Amino acid sequence: MTCPICGGKAIGKVGIDQFYCWDCCVEYRINKEGVQIYELAEDGSLVAFDPQNEFLL
Repeated sequence: MTCPICGGKAIGKVGIDQFYCWDCCVEYRINKEGVQIYELAEDGSLVAFDPQNEFLL
């Protein structure tokens, strides 16, 4: 499995159909609708991925 954002292979499973990429630090879920991507906020909560965030990419 590879990360949908960076293509990295350092992927960890954190739940049912829920994964974390150690290369770009995003969490994503795979479901019937497709892939939902989240960034981790400073307080540890999940925030919807913002592709305009230049610090992530």
